[in-house]
Amino acid sequence: MQRAIRWYDYITVNIYFLGLTVLSQTNGLVFPLLVQMFVGEAQKGTYYGTFRLWTLMVALLAQAVMGMFSDRSTLPWGRRRPFIFIGTLGMLVFIAAIGFSSWMTGMGGFWFLFAMGILLSVAANTAQGPQQALIPDLVPDDKRGRFSGVKAVLEVPLPLILVSFTIAKIIAAGNMWGGILLAMAVLVVVMALAMLVPEKRLAETPPPFDWTPIGRLAAMTAIFTAIILGLGAGVQLLGRLLAGINTPALLIALVGLSGLLAMAIAVGLGVWISVRISVGGRAVADNPSFTWWVVNRLAFLVGTTNLSTFAVFFLQGRLGLVREKAAGPAALLMTVIGVFILVSALPSGWLADRFGRKRLVGVAGLLAALGVLIALLSPSMTVIYVGGSLIGIATGLFFTANWALGTELAPKAEAGRYLGISNLAGAGAGAVGSFIGGPLADYLTAHLPGLPGVGYILLFAIYGVMFLLSVVALRWVHEPKPAPVAIAS
Repeated sequence: MQRAIRWYDYITVNIYFLGLTVLSQTNGLVFPLLVQMFVGEAQKGTYYGTFRLWTLMVALLAQAVMGMFSDRSTLPWGRRRPFIFIGTLGMLVFIAAIGFSSWMTGMGGFWFLFAMGILLSVAANTAQGPQQALIPDLVPDDKRGRFSGVKAVLEVPLPLILVSFTIAKIIAAGNMWGGILLAMAVLVVVMALAMLVPEKRLAETPPPFDWTPIGRLAAMTAIFTAIILGLGAGVQLLGRLLAGINTPALLIALVGLSGLLAMAIAVGLGVWISVRISVGGRAVADNPSFTWWVVNRLAFLVGTTNLSTFAVFFLQGRLGLVREKAAGPAALLMTVIGVFILVSALPSGWLADRFGRKRLVGVAGLLAALGVLIALLSPSMTVIYVGGSLIGIATGLFFTANWALGTELAPKAEAGRYLGISNLAGAGAGAVGSFIGGPLADYLTAHLPGLPGVGYILLFAIYGVMFLLSVVALRWVHEPKPAPVAIAS
């Protein structure tokens, strides 16, 4: 940044994350209801998992590629802002198209939704990849914890609360179009504010473009997708082999263990191979902490992302709610989580700067696992709210401390590229957790009809264990030591 930091820079640098999460939370209500309407009850988890896999794998590639393009941008507006503007325009078009799909029926409606979801993913990540590089571009090291704290507040709790009290109520009342239009209005406002970021045009002329990294990114995405597809197919094959088991407890245990192993392998193996391909073996060897940071981030986000993704289906099965009726309680649960994210995110930037990012990330993983355990104890919204509050506190700590840690581990000259690759965690979390988890939940629901909601109860338990695995991954993350402060003579 060419001038001293002002109070409103904390807002303009991070405000676009609010719009992205409002869109994501709106999609989290609209998409599962549309998929359920198109394909029916018996296969809603399977088809929604497929939808999530492909839209998120497109997001993974698009975000990293657009981050690389923005690293080299010499446009007068700056490196990042033109991509934010163009991506927002594209999102508005494809969100409207998704609204039109609500008037369709059957598998034709599903495949139209699928196509529009892919295009929306490209547009959203055209904006998000460059947006993520604003903090490492403009903010000095000693203030990144505080900027990341504001980012965490704007990225998670505020949009959750906003969606719960506005968009969710509109959708629960049967007015899906009203909710979609409000989300579009929020996107326009935050895009306009993001254009006020004090970004300058890149002064140096970049060297000739090297297409090798894009080839690596494509290979990374293809291999990561193949790993998820293979593991998902393996879990489904095992399910068919276990179909003859008549003991419910044994069937639940075996299916749950297979799902957990598949997700853990997808996280560990998928990240290791993918990062090695995308940045090269030498870069991985020189900076192994970045790879383990992505593993930690992916394992944690498998939990948080998919708890939100399947909240509607979970409450439908657990509490016996019918379709849109679950949207209200699901949004209220997200509000509880959002409030506690807000409570913890506000001081977490200072805590991260004071006590260390890595330590705070570990505490977040343990606290989130405890929250899931409590939420699963009883089919009572009160108990679920208590568990959700702990998950919210943990998520607020994690989003601030983990992102601040990542900005330290990513090379400054290639921040857009590296932090775009970190979307292996952002996009990969939904893909891993939903493509493997959705069919698993459908399978148990079909084979154990006397235990309503058992599929999603087990699925949420698996996500709780993934929080614990995220803590294990921190063992190999080495937090950079702060640079010594020069003392004026």
